[in-house]
Amino acid sequence: MRTAILLAALLGLGAAAGARADPKFVPTAPEARAFHLGALTLTALHDEQIVVPNDGKTFALGVSPSEVGKVLRAAGAPADRITLSVNALLVRMGRRLILIDTGLGLRYHGQLLGSLEAAGVSPADVTDVLISHPHPDHVGGLLDAQGKPAFTNATIHMAGAAWSWMQQKGAPAMAKALASRVQTFEPGASIAPGIVSVSLPGHTPGHVGYEITSGRSQLMYIGDIAHSSIVSLTRPEWSIEFDSDHVIANQTRRKTLSALARSGEWVYSPHFPFPGVGHVTAAGSGFAWDPGLP
Repeated sequence: MRTAILLAALLGLGAAAGARADPKFVPTAPEARAFHLGALTLTALHDEQIVVPNDGKTFALGVSPSEVGKVLRAAGAPADRITLSVNALLVRMGRRLILIDTGLGLRYHGQLLGSLEAAGVSPADVTDVLISHPHPDHVGGLLDAQGKPAFTNATIHMAGAAWSWMQQKGAPAMAKALASRVQTFEPGASIAPGIVSVSLPGHTPGHVGYEITSGRSQLMYIGDIAHSSIVSLTRPEWSIEFDSDHVIANQTRRKTLSALARSGEWVYSPHFPFPGVGHVTAAGSGFAWDPGLP
């Protein structure tokens, strides 16, 4: 329940509006950026920007805002706020059009549908939707303005534990509207040829990333193991409020980032600056983000 209240505050639902400075939603123009991974064409889709105050309530729990500000300034960013993108990823695989996560949706003025249009795709063209976890900034776009499924021809894939959490605590009304379209899996399962789910525990029950492979090329969709390309990488031991188990989430973050830095594979983050593609590199006792396209 605490997680649901905190998410409501972040997304402007008013449940805890008096407890913290309000985050700001920054409208963005629809944008799609195509790139290649082996024989596959992938497209980064921009949905929204969220600006979170550096007030010690969301990022770096138990750390003073001045200490967080030093990390932000060292990276050339403003010290009083942390800016997150909300991104999704489209994978073209033969006749299948696979969308990974769906952004905030129309209720929060998300631009996913416009970004899909910029990529030459209509919602009815999408055959599969893969969900990393059922927080509102990842599943909000699953419904249209009338509260009906936005992707009328798509099967929605998510981990069984994530689906159970969504039905019971996350978004029961949304889950009811989508129930006939959901297909669950156990983390580690292959979802499509060349796309394997990867368990990333600690953020929410059933939270997963997706490893995409084409030939010798690989890209890891990291979900919410890291939110800020600056704070989450520079100091991976600093907790974020929305992790359900901070100890496990911090362990998962360091373990996964270390593996990505060693492998040098491509990374896609739904919250790093659009288009969210690049490499994780080792930097001192933490990591750094090296943006770029294949």
